[in-house]
Amino acid sequence: MSTRRTVLMASLGLCLVGLAAVAGANDDWGSDAARQALIHGETLPLTKILAITAQQVPGDVIKVELEGKHHRLVYKIKVLAHDGRIRKVKLDARTGKVLEIEDENKDD
Repeated sequence: MSTRRTVLMASLGLCLVGLAAVAGANDDWGSDAARQALIHGETLPLTKILAITAQQVPGDVIKVELEGKHHRLVYKIKVLAHDGRIRKVKLDARTGKVLEIEDENKDD
């Protein structure tokens, strides 16, 4: 098998593994998976996600998670708002669309 074909087959295999991970993921993503999602255009850069979040809920970001749900990557951002409430913001990782904003229950 030629080197070119070997590289092509290896690349195709990695793409399929990556797609399977995105399709079946329901857990929080690690930094390597998040980096690969960014490289492959599956997520916006975190700086853009944080800018969108700041427009919707001004305050201090205290937690960021990236998870796969229902065949879609979602950023979950916790913000300590200026009024002292902790707000949860969920955004579509690919588009930056705000999916939900809610107050965190104190019983969580």
